Amino acid sequence: MDFTPTEEQQAARELAARIFGDLATPERLAAVGGGSDAELWKALCAAGLPEAVEETGLLGLVLLAEEQGRTTAQVPFTASCAYGLLAVARHGTEEQRARLLPGLRDGTTVVTGCFPAAEGQGAVRAAPGGRLTGTVPWVPWLRDATHVLVPDEDRALWLVRTADTTGPADPVELTAPWSAGRLVLDGTPGERLGEGTPGERPGGRGAAEDPAGTYADVLAAARIAFAGLQAGVCAGSLARAVAYTSVREQFGRPLSANQAVQLRAADAHMDTESIRVTAYEAAWRYDQGLPAAEHALTAAWWASEAGKRVVHAGQHLHGGMGADLDHPVHRHFLWGRQLDAYLGCGTELLAELGDLLAKGEAA
Repeated sequence: MDFTPTEEQQAARELAARIFGDLATPERLAAVGGGSDAELWKALCAAGLPEAVEETGLLGLVLLAEEQGRTTAQVPFTASCAYGLLAVARHGTEEQRARLLPGLRDGTTVVTGCFPAAEGQGAVRAAPGGRLTGTVPWVPWLRDATHVLVPDEDRALWLVRTADTTGPADPVELTAPWSAGRLVLDGTPGERLGEGTPGERPGGRGAAEDPAGTYADVLAAARIAFAGLQAGVCAGSLARAVAYTSVREQFGRPLSANQAVQLRAADAHMDTESIRVTAYEAAWRYDQGLPAAEHALTAAWWASEAGKRVVHAGQHLHGGMGADLDHPVHRHFLWGRQLDAYLGCGTELLAELGDLLAKGEAA
């Protein structure tokens, strides 16, 4: 295994760090409020960063997602690249790739996903002809999306245009400001990923694939990508805590001189590195075509369990300032807790990993 970024991955990462650092400032994020930053999204797409993900693979996306998480930038970058660009590039037909990828590259097409498909939350049903019916309580970035990737009850994947859904997305406020919405499908037309529009003769790489296998592949990629996002959220939280404790004095010396503060920060650093390295390994295996389901779950577990420890530590190390809802570190706390819930929470992920191991399906 070699996680050293290629020249292309490193160049994309440096460009992303510069754009996010310049535009996703605390002041700008506060001005955006609970929505997304349309100007930042345009800047990222104008710089060719979504297109760079297609060239640098899932590991490249993890590196860029880290930079998004480091600043908690309110754009659908990680979601659209995972559920849209990589999913279509890997599983779409030749016709779908030719039609959808240009828009995904330049940002005019934004895809989000109803993942993971939670049990007992009104499974989406697909009728003959590709008509979908069902309700999904909340979908991240739905209010920004032009399309949503929807798994039906048989785990087949459908691309649905948000313009075709029943009315505009009802806003749903989450812990983090992810422009979420409630998705209502009532006989809504969908396009099967890998098989094109209803009635089209299947073709391309995805046409002969098992629907459940395609679903599992996209879910694994999304888990790895969002684990990379969590690594960035944690790194940003820890960096703020280190900067604050280095200048905040108590009894005539910086807080960072206290051993208890140093140990708490050291634990947070080790947790952050654990999230990062497991996400890197899982992404590398995915890009190399190696079995990655077990590793995706491992990365997601670290991102969930360790992630919430890190953002709690970041807020705690700020002392009374950490209780200020307007302080930038609180945004990292909200994102970290939202990612913990979105990835499935640690116990749920461990149960799924245990089932995988018990079936002998893990690599």
